[in-house]
Formats: sequence, C-alpha cells, structure tokens
Amino acid sequence: MTQLLSGEYECKLDPKGRLVLPAKVKANLPEASGSQLVLVRGFEPCLVLYPRAAWRVIHEKVMALDEFNEEYRQFQRNFFRGMTEVELDSIGRFMLPGTMRRYAGIEKEAIIVGLGNRCEIWDPARYDEFLIKDQPTFSKLAQKFLTTEPNPGNPLAA
Repeated sequence: MTQLLSGEYECKLDPKGRLVLPAKVKANLPEASGSQLVLVRGFEPCLVLYPRAAWRVIHEKVMALDEFNEEYRQFQRNFFRGMTEVELDSIGRFMLPGTMRRYAGIEKEAIIVGLGNRCEIWDPARYDEFLIKDQPTFSKLAQKFLTTEPNPGNPLAA
C-alpha cells in the first residue's frame, strides 16, 4: 500500500531558517527516501517538498524533453531553478534556503500541506489567498474531477 502525505500543519521556523517536518508527515515518507528530500519552487508562490522516489519520476519526465528544443530548455531551466536536496536531521528538521524562503514569502511561520506524493510549504497568508473560498465553485470542481459518469474532461471516467 502506498503511503500518502496528507493534512495541513502549522509550523514555525527556528532562527536559522530550519523547519521541523511534522511527525505524521515524516511517518508517511517512503522508507526508500529515508531522510533525503528534494525541495523546489512551486508554480504558485510556495515550495514543494518531494520524497526522493517521487522526485525521481518527475525528474525523469523533465529530463526526457528534447534539449535541442528551445521551449523545452526554457522549461527545464525554470523547473530546476533552485532545486535543492535537503536532509532531515535527527529531530526531523531541514533547512529552507534563504532564496527559497524569499520566493515563497516565508519568514517565521509556515503551513505544510500534504498532497499525496508531495508537500507544499506556504506562508500562511499566501496560502489563504490561493484557497477556494466559494463552496459552490469548489463543489463544481469536485463534480468535474471526481464524478464517475462518462465525461471527456474527467480523467477518472472509465
């Protein structure tokens, strides 16, 4: 059974810019990843933390793009920009590099959000800005993506 990263966790950075990975998140990391994780910039103003095994799958897809195609090179350059490997210490802390903290606007507090194969790390105020606040809109998205009736726009439809 695949272990999934889930939940929202409020965290504080220590004065050195380290963040303690919540125990429930740490417990659900794949054993194969050990204490090695990969931190990248998100598409939104957040950071994304991957276990090594999940990152390897994405890394292979991006590296398979044709390096002689300008658009692919531009994507690769921006996608890998700032990517850093982090390692959990004995109490589950890891360093958030200054450039990454500035990108995400993270100063003293953060929200860690488990999203299955990865976690996003947000500044709490920015995270709130990106959440859907209108429940009918959220309901329509749930219907669009989770209904099992035949629907060409639904990846779950059989």
